[in-house]
Amino acid sequence: MMNMGGPSTVPETHDFLKNLFLDGDLIPLPFQSILAPLIAKRRTPQIEKQYEDIGGGSPILHYTKLQGERMAALLDELHPATAPHKSYVAFRYARPLTDETARQMKADGVKRAVAFTQYPQYSCSTTGSSLNEMYRKGKAGEVGDGVEWSVIDRWGTHAGFIEAVAQNIERALAKFPAEKRSETVLLFSAHSLPMSVVNRGDPYVLEVSSSVNAVMDRLGHSNAFRLVWQSQVGPSAWMGMQTSAAIKGLARLGKKQVVLVPIAFTSDHIETLYELDLEYVKEGQELGMEIYRAESLNDSPVFIRALADLAATHLKDYSSGKIGPTSLQLGLRCPGCTNATCGAQKTWFAKGGR
Repeated sequence: MMNMGGPSTVPETHDFLKNLFLDGDLIPLPFQSILAPLIAKRRTPQIEKQYEDIGGGSPILHYTKLQGERMAALLDELHPATAPHKSYVAFRYARPLTDETARQMKADGVKRAVAFTQYPQYSCSTTGSSLNEMYRKGKAGEVGDGVEWSVIDRWGTHAGFIEAVAQNIERALAKFPAEKRSETVLLFSAHSLPMSVVNRGDPYVLEVSSSVNAVMDRLGHSNAFRLVWQSQVGPSAWMGMQTSAAIKGLARLGKKQVVLVPIAFTSDHIETLYELDLEYVKEGQELGMEIYRAESLNDSPVFIRALADLAATHLKDYSSGKIGPTSLQLGLRCPGCTNATCGAQKTWFAKGGR
């Protein structure tokens, strides 16, 4: 189960930030190896304070482990032919890092593995970066010899995922009086991307938009909505409009009721617990809004069953020969891609990691 990760304790913050800023797939920087440690050192005190404010660390590892364990238990029932199933967590920037997970898989003697992204929508900067790292470890033999790989690379319109998100929105909307509920604006908020990534042909913006449209179809288009973007870092151009600016703009237009919806995050972490809850909700309230956030998916039984269904369908279709190790979409590089590792990774996984 691959994801960005987050520091489980405040002292882990610096290493998390350093790993993050060193990743050119996520944040391309000039002189990256020199600038990244400097930026991480400068930002560490501020980000440490934010983790202190949300309880002393990110809960993303707790929820990813929980989701994985419950998914694996369901998988034993849904697809007994490949049972028993075991989930591993491979974070890109925080422990357990991919190399640590690779060593554990090797020690356990794993021979069949599915690289299952926990980013519902694909981006070269997120899922692509995690696959690049797993490719490097796999090719070097750090996962073990003869491991057969396949990939679940995107699932942003899966019916179970959409249902889980929609149910959380409905619970948030229920906080408003029934006669005024339709006046509430839904702000779907996703992690932004640098425009340099978007402009090379990255599919993330399209896929997040598809998720939003699927959720609104499920809700019967009961409310007006917009897709906005959060978590911009640095001075370069990023995908907008920014979530904070959208809240201010809606207030200026006289909108008094808003529900924030994290559409690209599957569990709580700093972007939801601090940025959405402590910054944006507060901003809205100070502008006279009644503003709530739809809960993250966390331990939602509907969502966990969706994960199990995704994995069971993948395993069944792969075993029957209906699909190969990777999807057609994963095999297509961005038209503007110049990353040789990306091309090699796609070829390696398409051959089952061999």
